[in-house]
Amino acid sequence: MAIQPKSQTETKSQTLVARLSNTLRRAIATGQFPPGSKLPSESQLTEAHGVSRTVVREAIAALRADRLVEAQQGAGVFVLEQPTSPVLSFGNLDQARVSSVIELLELRTAVEVEAAGLAALRRSPAQEETIFERHHALRECLNAGAPTSEADFALHLAIAEATNNSRFREFLAMIGPRIIPRAAMREGELEADQDAYILLIDEEHRQIVVAISNGDEEGAREAMRRHLRGSQERYRALLREQRKPI
Repeated sequence: MAIQPKSQTETKSQTLVARLSNTLRRAIATGQFPPGSKLPSESQLTEAHGVSRTVVREAIAALRADRLVEAQQGAGVFVLEQPTSPVLSFGNLDQARVSSVIELLELRTAVEVEAAGLAALRRSPAQEETIFERHHALRECLNAGAPTSEADFALHLAIAEATNNSRFREFLAMIGPRIIPRAAMREGELEADQDAYILLIDEEHRQIVVAISNGDEEGAREAMRRHLRGSQERYRALLREQRKPI
């Protein structure tokens, strides 16, 4: 049996540590392990996640470094109470103003294009399945004529999760569902035009999801770029129409 080069072994180990620590972070953030609760034992985590004890120890060490947990000798590892942080805001962002929506879309493009590429490279099978499920849920909302902001946000959040870099998810979560702009429909627009818009958005999302599933890093980036820049152009067209001389 060939011995794997040390550098590849270290890289694999670091990836497993990052994945496990991110999984535990999410479990803590969502309340699965509330403050004061005890994390599963080292042996339980090893068995549950199919990793070595070394990976578990390093993942726990990362959580300890971020003051998410503390080890109590002879008792185990416990979740710490987190200090209340001031809510970050985007100052004078006004969702009712088309210009503010365009500003937010430009910011999203800078972040989410890279997130799509990383998701194509780093996604786990479970994360890929979640992306497909979120896309299906969004499509059901579109077909039913139901509000789509929450479902749309959930899809983008699943893609951010699949980067296995928690900062991408934290960034989107900080902004919240308002990152999903309303459909740029003009007053009096025909129903056929609205249907065409819905089909266009669905196809843009499909291209992103397929590229990620295929592991196509550049294809995923380009699909996300087209999607977000397309939204920018639709809003700029709306802005120009609003500013037509009377």
